[in-house]
Amino acid sequence: MKTPSPIKTIEHQTDGSEAPNPFAMLTGELSSALSLYWSAAARVLNGSGITLRDPTPEFFSLENNFFSALFLYSYYRANLAPPRRILYAAINQCLRGMVTGCDNILDDEYKKTLETDLPPPATRIRSILDIMVSDRVLFELLLQSDQTNGLTHETVLAVSSASLRALAGSGKQEASEEGGIEQRLAPETVLCAVHHYKTGLLFQAPWAVPAAMESLQDSVVTPLLEALYRIGIGCQIMDDMVDLPTDLRQGRHNYVASLIYHDPDPAEWTRLQAGLASDRGREQGIDLLAQFEHARRTAAQSARYFLEAGTRVLFATPHQYLVEPTISFLAGRLRADRFLADLAS
Repeated sequence: MKTPSPIKTIEHQTDGSEAPNPFAMLTGELSSALSLYWSAAARVLNGSGITLRDPTPEFFSLENNFFSALFLYSYYRANLAPPRRILYAAINQCLRGMVTGCDNILDDEYKKTLETDLPPPATRIRSILDIMVSDRVLFELLLQSDQTNGLTHETVLAVSSASLRALAGSGKQEASEEGGIEQRLAPETVLCAVHHYKTGLLFQAPWAVPAAMESLQDSVVTPLLEALYRIGIGCQIMDDMVDLPTDLRQGRHNYVASLIYHDPDPAEWTRLQAGLASDRGREQGIDLLAQFEHARRTAAQSARYFLEAGTRVLFATPHQYLVEPTISFLAGRLRADRFLADLAS
């Protein structure tokens, strides 16, 4: 019998109680939010000479929007009204477009946000366009909210600034590594002084606008922010596991590299440098970590700890059955499933 994929399990699994599957329940809201973003982007580009194509079914899939679905679920946990959840999810898609565009330029790649008729080789300009359009869509959505929810222009401007500040910490951290790093920080320092800004706070950014527009109790929002933060750190550790060779060559902070550098046995770092220089290290980067069992298992345990701690707080009691398939999906999505599976052996 074929084992169902984690995403199918998440979409359809139920714990046998009367509580509905939240992802099945929120799929319609997510689709509405993405449609809101896409239609606003079409208006922004109208008359520009650049054509926005109709979105494909994959654009709306849970698999391609799973992080957005987690953020939307956090709005649901805070008992925000469905229209507000849809608005905030659409604004979050704007933030996603900006962050993805910046990452594309920094990493010299192109992960698609918008589907336009610009030629595929034009990756940098497509990323720049995604950033500019997403920024303008965000402001349009806030202006529409001004009209429908009675916000003042001052509030709209304040909320717009809050959305930028939510991303600035991550950008500042990225900037600090652009010219390479001067020292290999201790593993715990990487988590609290680097990944805290790079990813932890970034996973809290979807709450910047709701926090500025809603009157919510700290007792409701704070646990959700902490849950998202932990999920972000767990995902970043998995990224570090997969990106170990790339981060070493580019002179970037990496949790796994720090584990090996600060290993009691200095020969481990020498061995890592030798593996990085070999043909095998260059061509099969993801296999490099397989040679370092202690660092690999320590990183996998840390990633697992943060992911489980975050998802158990994020999911309501009737939805705790989604913790394991969510962790499984995130690990597979980030290509770190082989490392987390190691923990069972």
